[in-house]
Amino acid sequence: MNEVAINILVTLLTSYIFPTAFAGDCGSNFKAKCTCGEMPYDGILQYVVNCTNAGFTNTNILESMPNETQILIFSGNRIDELPWNVFGTINKYYKLTVVDMSNNHIREIRGKAYHHVQNVKRLILDHNNLSISRDDDDVNHHHPRVFSNFINLEALHLTDAFADNSPPELSEDLHDIFFQSNLTKLRKLHLEQNEISTFKDRKVFCDLINLNDLYLGDNWLQEINFDVKCLKKLRFLDLERNKFEYLKPKDLKLLDELEENSRMERSIDLIVDFKLNPFVCDCKIHQFHKWLNLTKVNVREKEKLVCLKDGRNLERISQIQYDKCITKTKSDHTILLIFLLTALSIILVGLLSALAYLSRDKIRHAMFPVLDTMSKKVQYTTIKDDDCPEVHV
Repeated sequence: MNEVAINILVTLLTSYIFPTAFAGDCGSNFKAKCTCGEMPYDGILQYVVNCTNAGFTNTNILESMPNETQILIFSGNRIDELPWNVFGTINKYYKLTVVDMSNNHIREIRGKAYHHVQNVKRLILDHNNLSISRDDDDVNHHHPRVFSNFINLEALHLTDAFADNSPPELSEDLHDIFFQSNLTKLRKLHLEQNEISTFKDRKVFCDLINLNDLYLGDNWLQEINFDVKCLKKLRFLDLERNKFEYLKPKDLKLLDELEENSRMERSIDLIVDFKLNPFVCDCKIHQFHKWLNLTKVNVREKEKLVCLKDGRNLERISQIQYDKCITKTKSDHTILLIFLLTALSIILVGLLSALAYLSRDKIRHAMFPVLDTMSKKVQYTTIKDDDCPEVHV
């Protein structure tokens, strides 16, 4: 169950615990499109402004929220662009801690859109069409660090938040979001369902120095092609429902090193989720099978991981027999060793031949006395044999 579903469930349950909660009209400016007042959220009574599916096409109304607003739910509207100072030019929303602007069709966020809301701890922008760096009519709307004013932000939700860009463009967008962003308190980052297949910038997350949980599920990743060693406080890495057919040895080594750092620095296990990846039951997955049995990384529900065998049947990775792979590996090693020895022998003979050719004059000069001596000996022997009289019996 994802975090949004949990919040909804908690809200429904706490509505029975707090029967005195009150939500009424927000005032004439809102034209009865929103509700305002104390209501349960995250298990406690908080002052909520709820403008869900209200039909707004701009954010002007947000400057008129009650000052005591703690939770803003502004979703299901039609907002193409977030302009500067969405919440006004005066810092009056000191109590605002959650901003939910999901499912608003947002395409662009201007550089100073989120000024004067420094106390927000959770920002939800799921299911939008963001393109942080976008070319429009030869004008580059390039606004780096659009979330830099969220100095107390702890959770950033960007599930299915981006337009269908090519991976390099999305990687650049993410770089602009996080680089020198001052998101030093961010602990949770959700990037599910964004069709991410690669990260052009391997250090894309390295500015998030306190990141605990990184959610990359439902993407197109085939390997861990981004730097996680820089995330010293990482405790959970979600890679479920990606495109992994097997894990490369370098990725397995990387996870082991990351887990060792977690134990040394914080005495906790690193948790990784690989569920529902299209693993293939061939010899490439043998190392992953072996690693699962030996690693100290906490692989979530590893006994339930399955792979596709012969293109038809699913089998548990933990139950697959890899004897043929081990034999094949030994055979491959023997063949490789023979090939290397043969190649080295050929190279050695070639080098010796080349050296002999280049040094032929020196060799001839060095060998001349020997050859001359041998020639004289042969001649002497011949003469001696010729001088011997025949012996008649």
